[in-house]
Amino acid sequence: MSISERDFNTVAAASPKKRDAPFSLRLSFEEKTELAKMAAGEPLGAYIKAVLFDEARTGVRRSKTPAREGQAVGRALGDLGKSRLSQNLNQLAKAVNMGALPVTPETEAEIQDACRAVKDMRDALMDALKDGGAP
Repeated sequence: MSISERDFNTVAAASPKKRDAPFSLRLSFEEKTELAKMAAGEPLGAYIKAVLFDEARTGVRRSKTPAREGQAVGRALGDLGKSRLSQNLNQLAKAVNMGALPVTPETEAEIQDACRAVKDMRDALMDALKDGGAP
């Protein structure tokens, strides 16, 4: 099947529709901050478009600010980092393996403190993850 020269020229001459240039909007820092609060985690472009054109906003996303469970997990992770727990437990294990760990009341108290710290962190993480992480 051959294309005639006339058909080719007609198709080639037809220019594709050009997209409109994007629209930009300049906002002050304060205006953008306020807009971000109103959008509550939704992308700003989608929020502006939905508000301007009265569209249903089905794509509302979670806020970037930490929720209650996120704060609890953050506290637990911070406690874990500050405790040097893994290093201390590793040192205890090395000392036990070498036979150099005397079982004194002080050593027993330190082990009990480490166990309490692990339990506290475990409880904090469990509270944060309770009900599947729902707020």
